[in-house]
Amino acid sequence: MATNIPEDFRDLLTIPCATLATIDPHGRPQLTEVWFLADGDSVALSLNTARQKVKNLMKRPQCALFILDPAGPFRYLELRGDAEITPDDDYEFADKVGAKYEADLRRMDQPGQKRVVVTIRPARVNAVDMRR
Repeated sequence: MATNIPEDFRDLLTIPCATLATIDPHGRPQLTEVWFLADGDSVALSLNTARQKVKNLMKRPQCALFILDPAGPFRYLELRGDAEITPDDDYEFADKVGAKYEADLRRMDQPGQKRVVVTIRPARVNAVDMRR
């Protein structure tokens, strides 16, 4: 079972959005499009704690991040792992994500809401190219 992202799939880590899969309170999958930053073989997200996906991850850290090649549906990268959640009270990481997407994440949050860094370190990497 691979836990490293193959070199010929690292270009997908520059794709603007990915789909985050979490497990909802009823045990069903919840899918959400998210912004992300890659660092080596891990991926990190800046998320607002008021969102259901964060509540899901706090109860069940098992998750998957799915990145589809925008050039076509024949190539994708799936990272399965457990979410590590750390506070981002000073918005240091949120500012890095915001810089990538030219957005101020502070403006997306309501007064009193907080942000966290969700880091996914893959326990399994599925790199699929159906063209081969």
